[in-house]
Amino acid sequence: MAQGKQKFKAQRSGASKKQPQNKQKGPKKGGRIIAPKKAKVVQQQKLKKGLEVAIRNKIEQEVTQKASSSLHKPLSVVKGAEGKGNPGTSRPGTSSK
Repeated sequence: MAQGKQKFKAQRSGASKKQPQNKQKGPKKGGRIIAPKKAKVVQQQKLKKGLEVAIRNKIEQEVTQKASSSLHKPLSVVKGAEGKGNPGTSRPGTSSK
């Protein structure tokens, strides 16, 4: 049997006990992002999306122009608040889908 006091390692303040990490067990929530195998397909999709947005904006402009020209009084287009940002600002080239 050992006699005398036991010697302990000096402990730092704050690091005496490890905090248990709250790691989620099992699969993560949400969708998975799968990297594309072909970069060419990604470019084509990006181009297609850009063209769709441009065509949609052009159609909107034409419709508002025709509507304003056919009315007796000037047409005022009211755009709704987009997103959760500043409601007064609008981003050109975007649409709410």
